Amino acid sequence: MWNLENKIVIVAGGRGLIGKEIVKELKNAGVTVIDADISCETDYDKDTFKLNLLDNTSIEELIKFTLEKYGRIDGMINSAYPHTKDWGKYHFEDDPYEHWAENINMQLNSVFYLDQQIAKVMVEQKSGSIVNFGSIYGIVGNDFTIYEDYGGTSPVEYCAVKGGIINFTRYLASYLGKDNVRVNCVCPGGIWDHQREEFVRNYNHRCPMKRMGNPDDIAPLCVFLVSEGAKYITGQIIAADGGWTAI
Repeated sequence: MWNLENKIVIVAGGRGLIGKEIVKELKNAGVTVIDADISCETDYDKDTFKLNLLDNTSIEELIKFTLEKYGRIDGMINSAYPHTKDWGKYHFEDDPYEHWAENINMQLNSVFYLDQQIAKVMVEQKSGSIVNFGSIYGIVGNDFTIYEDYGGTSPVEYCAVKGGIINFTRYLASYLGKDNVRVNCVCPGGIWDHQREEFVRNYNHRCPMKRMGNPDDIAPLCVFLVSEGAKYITGQIIAADGGWTAI
């Protein structure tokens, strides 16, 4: 039903926490995957590409790399999560403007350019699926009580970026629908990655399913959205969050 065999799909951030699982799931479904990540080395034979999302030329070269080898791009999943090294350090009132501006550029502006350039190819093809990544904190406000035990916080840039990506996705779906190009947004809940014990305990208490997510909770949804099984689904903001946004 999903009809994924022989599709050509780019995964931006393919070496990341969720990206690695997406790449694995796609390959298991018979997809040819271009694994694009800052941690990759470009290898034409292995379909890996060293992608720097902060360099527009790198994005353009990724598209050229894919088209020269395969002649089309059927799907693009952007699970990349670039951010500054001091990410999560600042509470709202102390956040320097320069920190805000740099992270907005890294996380939101890069999505714009990648989606724009990929969309040009898909419009010409009259087919394609783009999957962006939002977050529960692009859908609802932050629950700061989960950080109280240790004085932590959630970066203010995060909610702004993810909220922006969500409505940007709706814009693209509306704009590109006539060209048979679909654009959807996956919004994960918190994904377990060896966080502080206090955070995990508080998160699990708040979440209806009483646990954090894992990469294999998110990857199948991404695979579905680039498949023929989702051929009439576009402009949707889909939370995979254990029920977090339901309450």
